[in-house]
Amino acid sequence: MAQSNKASKRRLRTSYFSSVISISLVLFMLGLMGLLVLNAKQLSNYVKENIGLSVVLKDNVKEVEIRRLQKFLDASSFVKSTKFIDKETAAKELQKDLGEDFVSFLGYNPLLATIDVKLYADYANPESIAKIEKKLAKYDEIQEIYYQKSLVHLVNENVKKISLILLAFSGLLFLISVTLINNTIRLSIYSHRMLIKTMQLVGATRGFIRRPFMGRSFWHGVLGAIIANLLLTGVIYLSQRELRDVIAFENVEVLGLLFIMIVLIGIVITWISTFLAVNKFLRIDTRHLY
Repeated sequence: MAQSNKASKRRLRTSYFSSVISISLVLFMLGLMGLLVLNAKQLSNYVKENIGLSVVLKDNVKEVEIRRLQKFLDASSFVKSTKFIDKETAAKELQKDLGEDFVSFLGYNPLLATIDVKLYADYANPESIAKIEKKLAKYDEIQEIYYQKSLVHLVNENVKKISLILLAFSGLLFLISVTLINNTIRLSIYSHRMLIKTMQLVGATRGFIRRPFMGRSFWHGVLGAIIANLLLTGVIYLSQRELRDVIAFENVEVLGLLFIMIVLIGIVITWISTFLAVNKFLRIDTRHLY
């Protein structure tokens, strides 16, 4: 008898442990999607701000005029950063890419000095760049303005598509998470179906029978959420260390809100799932329990 009780308690602990781990992993995946959604804007900005334009200068432009033009660009609201590349530096970079000394072959350096301009994400779209190009074309020091129009258009279109896909995937993942947690809870309650029916047969009220299961599901949801949040904290730490330029989690309030939402989702889903599962076995006929 004592061995039977020990085995029963062991199975019960294993069931609780499996339930908590399953809930925490599902909530962790949900939290990862939340982090991705929170940083979707920053990721799109990072991509857009790495697409710039090259301001090609005329061959006879003086250094004073170049500095004046660069200062104007730096002070512009649409410019994030600028970098001046003289003819010699441009030739060295091209020689490195080609693997050949084309300057010696031609006998002169055909390249022109340029100012590489990185735009803010809000201006990295075809319409804004066209206006900027028109504005800069008035300067006599500038020979031409070069940028990859097809790439700018492609990036903006893909960002819109990815945003919609991410939104749809987030909704789908939430539904999957609810289903997985619900199935985990139902399996856990299923192992107690005989106890539920026995308590009901001896006259216990439905509220009395549900109470211990609801309390246990509350703590399972809280514990699962805590584990999920600890895992998310580890992901955030690694992301900050390895991908600081691409992903940043500097808004403590938003992160705190995400962690609270994970706890609330864990509690609410486990509570509802437990309530429905217990009610199912309270309504079911004794003949159908086996």
